[in-house]
Amino acid sequence: MSEAVGPEVETTPETETGAPGIATAATATILRDVTLRDGLQLTGKVLDIDHKVEIARTLLALGVPELEIGSMARPDLVPPMANSLELVRALSPEELQRCWVWVATPRQVTRAAEAGVRNFQYCLSVSDAHNKANIGRTAEDSVAAMPEAVRLAQEVGGRIQLCLATSFTCPFDGPVDPERVLGIAGDPRTRGAVDIVIADTLGQAYPGQVRDLIAAVRARNPERRILFHGHDTWGMGVANSLAALAAGADAVDGSLGGLGGCPFAPGASGNTATEDILFATRPDWFTPAALAALVEMTERLLGDLGEPNRSRTLQGARSEARAFEWVVPESA
Repeated sequence: MSEAVGPEVETTPETETGAPGIATAATATILRDVTLRDGLQLTGKVLDIDHKVEIARTLLALGVPELEIGSMARPDLVPPMANSLELVRALSPEELQRCWVWVATPRQVTRAAEAGVRNFQYCLSVSDAHNKANIGRTAEDSVAAMPEAVRLAQEVGGRIQLCLATSFTCPFDGPVDPERVLGIAGDPRTRGAVDIVIADTLGQAYPGQVRDLIAAVRARNPERRILFHGHDTWGMGVANSLAALAAGADAVDGSLGGLGGCPFAPGASGNTATEDILFATRPDWFTPAALAALVEMTERLLGDLGEPNRSRTLQGARSEARAFEWVVPESA
């Protein structure tokens, strides 16, 4: 989930199958697509603005409620994010109301706000080792700076999320104590956040673990939205997303084709695929026609980036099972 900035440098009803909880989660699912930030950050290629705008507008038009579209990370450390503010300036204020931008310091909030950003995702790692590698400071330092970030966001009429990377495991220190996650989420200095994002940065969590942590965060923060950000490193991305929704998460993150990963998280692979989450949860707007549009857009994006497809739904959509309404013919 996280992204390197370096040290601060100015530059429960039953379903028809009888499974409890899933029907409610599916019909209420809010997917946030993170292709344009977390999805792109490890690709090594800067996607041109016209292509980014096309992706953002297509996703919003299809019905994806929210997007993560860029980052204030240092462009020398994360080159694919270098044109994030250019993308912000290309979108309308109405579109930006549904878009989030990654920040890690108050100064980054200021710079993003000047470009028109109003939804800020303030990210820090629960693990000190990862926060130092990723942001250049301890988790405590990031928490201490958050009230100023909240103030700056509120001054421009904006909203700020608290994003907690490495909420389950750290690539350097191993397992993360859930109480540390709960402590940061409940710290008075982070109370200005409207949402809490719980991130399985390495994709090493399993459904029971996700269920328990999301339920605990939900219980202690009833007034705030809870989001789950998962990676599919160990094949648990969709299962973990469903577990999070059933445990009370309001939204889950995904990226087209399963793109993504953290530059400072050895062993992490791509995000849970947007297509796989949607096929599993079936929000009202997600139709075979919507999937066909996503398939075409994802295949073009992966081709332009030279990246492999990690979405099983995308693979299935190109199968020979023509009698299945979700199959997308090659000519589509």
